[in-house]
Amino acid sequence: MTKSRQQANNLSGTPDEVEAAFYEALQSADIEKLIACWADDDDILCIHPGGPRVVGIGAIRAAFDAIFGHEGSIQVHPESIRRVDTLTAAVHSVLERIEVMTSEGPAKAYVLATNVFHKTPQGWRLVAHHASPGSQDEVQEINQFAQVWH
Repeated sequence: MTKSRQQANNLSGTPDEVEAAFYEALQSADIEKLIACWADDDDILCIHPGGPRVVGIGAIRAAFDAIFGHEGSIQVHPESIRRVDTLTAAVHSVLERIEVMTSEGPAKAYVLATNVFHKTPQGWRLVAHHASPGSQDEVQEINQFAQVWH
């Protein structure tokens, strides 16, 4: 059994726990721990900000290997998580605060991400991670709507 499959067997519980393991893996650049969070399904997908749709565990692994090889760990901190959970699926909308090093020193970047989890025979697993560029303005949510729609 591979190391990632052993770690996957240790993942159980809730979508929140798998999501926490995913972000911990990003912060430690641990590809095995990161891959263990994903479902064993040909149609899983990942979209990085401004990037193409990456489909399948091999392609997802290669994409994160490239990120870790170029940037190392990603200091990403999930904030303002909105959850829609059912018995077999969960969708989390996450504001990711990312600490980046610029020529002027440390700075913060923001990404809006959607994480989709399915309950599999192995427990909850990530089936989609879609991230888009965000801004600090996303910290303030729009939760009121206009009375007139057109």
